[in-house]
Parts: sequence; structure tokens; C-alpha cells
Amino acid sequence: MRQLSSFMVLNIDGGDRVSFTYNEVNADTGELISQNNKKNFIAVDRELLEHINAIRDFIRTNKLEG
Repeated sequence: MRQLSSFMVLNIDGGDRVSFTYNEVNADTGELISQNNKKNFIAVDRELLEHINAIRDFIRTNKLEG
């Protein structure tokens, strides 16, 4: 099975690229098969983009202002 270990959203040329890292673990034994695997994709799904924008708004409002 794959376990997400980290992710980030980068604004690249006006689009949102989601990069993530995961580990592969044997679901039966818990043994680590591989670690620090990386993948990425461009966010195009409307619902996902709304979530990304909600996180940005939260950061602007709660972490940057004041």
C-alpha cells in the first residue's frame, strides 16, 4: 500500500502543480518496500482547485495579516 508522506502546491505559470511524496509498505507485514517516491500533477479538477484556494485564503487571513 502507498502512504502519503508529504505534499505541496506550487503555482507554476499561473497553474497549480501538486507535488507529493509517498512510501510503499507491504500491507501484510508492514515492511517498507520503497520510500521517498515522488510524483506530481497539474490540478484541473474544480473541487480540488476550490480546496487549494480555501487553503490559500486561510493562510492569507490567519497567518499573513496582523
